[in-house]
Amino acid sequence: MLDAHDWGAREQAHAARADALTAAHRERAARGERHPIEDFLFTYYSYSPGLLRRWHPGAGIELADAAGTPRAEWRWYAAGTTPGGLVVDRGGMEREKSAMLGVVERILRNTAARPGSYGCFGLHEWAMVYRQREHRHPVPLRLGQAATDEVVEAHELRCTHIDAFRFFTPDATPRNRFAPTRETQPELEQPGCLHAGMDVYKWAVKLGPLVPGEVLLDAFELARDIRYLDMQASPYDMEPWGGEPVRIETPEGKAEYVRRQRAFAERSNALRRRMLEAWLGADHG
Repeated sequence: MLDAHDWGAREQAHAARADALTAAHRERAARGERHPIEDFLFTYYSYSPGLLRRWHPGAGIELADAAGTPRAEWRWYAAGTTPGGLVVDRGGMEREKSAMLGVVERILRNTAARPGSYGCFGLHEWAMVYRQREHRHPVPLRLGQAATDEVVEAHELRCTHIDAFRFFTPDATPRNRFAPTRETQPELEQPGCLHAGMDVYKWAVKLGPLVPGEVLLDAFELARDIRYLDMQASPYDMEPWGGEPVRIETPEGKAEYVRRQRAFAERSNALRRRMLEAWLGADHG
């Protein structure tokens, strides 16, 4: 149980933190400017800045004296055990969204339990431009097309993530060790994958009120930090947007990439466990 003063303070702090995290994006949008690194979190995931402002306590936490607030009209809230109290309707959400929640649980649980793989070196972004004259991002390639293609040909592609693999060029697809699909996603996800780490934010959004708002914002921050490495290690020249290159075509760049990749794996697994604990509590093993 959280009294009105406590949960009100957390709600306000959450909104202020969310506003700070999205301020630069909102200012750029008002000016009609694009940022090829940070805008990904709002275009690819298509979650608005306003969504981040909405604080939830998580499953099993009752909010005292909340029935007279706008929160009472939000979906997935129900009367609590005390007059005027509100709780997240975990049971109702699980009944209506059982298939989706089952997939999310499997991915979170399996990924956290699996050892990380650290030999991909971020080559998924290189595979997305391999032998391709038109690219997803209107940004010059650091090494030019021919040298970029040579980097791909000098390495084994080991991408395990369907939402990276599906953007490989036709010539890059057969070079990959794995052939990820949506059906095999829960079996192939592993914590060393940068895209799997960014997707922790997506899973937090899908779980909605089942996880605390603080976890959602931590997941957003993780996705933002990972996105920078993702594009720093890419074949694109990201220096104009604060993306000093991590030159994975060199031994030094590979070492830097893996060092940061391992740190992100630890952060993402900690968040996966927090999400499962907040949602499933004692059911989480």
